[in-house]
Amino acid sequence: MRYASSVTACFLAVIVLVALSGPGFAQSVTRDTAGLRGVAPLSENAAPPRIAQTEEIERQQARNYPEQPPVIPHKIDEYQLDKNANQCLSCHARSRVSESGATMVSITHFMDRDGQFLATVSPRRYFCNQCHVVQTRVPAPMGNTFVDIDSLLAVEAAN
Repeated sequence: MRYASSVTACFLAVIVLVALSGPGFAQSVTRDTAGLRGVAPLSENAAPPRIAQTEEIERQQARNYPEQPPVIPHKIDEYQLDKNANQCLSCHARSRVSESGATMVSITHFMDRDGQFLATVSPRRYFCNQCHVVQTRVPAPMGNTFVDIDSLLAVEAAN
């Protein structure tokens, strides 16, 4: 019983400290420390960014590394993609590509986690948005020094 009362006393002490510290407890955010949420204090809601325009792409984008998932070259705003339906497969399924003209999903999407091939898309590859994203027109949120493998190999070959 004594233990429960000391735990309750500690809990109440923490609540009092938090209440007394109030908004002055939060640290200020400057341009140097701002992340993707901007300079809004954590105690306030940041203004959401405008929804970016989807970039419609007519040809395949170059990939920067092996096994990089390709970007989605079209809008998917109204697509149903949940446990009940996958609208992507209405064009990209093996049985639909001849009539839709779309690229068939990769053969890797028909493999289970043990590497065994299945007749249909594996459940672990069913939710396309886990790996594939729509290409949008947005500025980079932060600096990027990524160098693709071909550039690295060219530098190495030149040395």
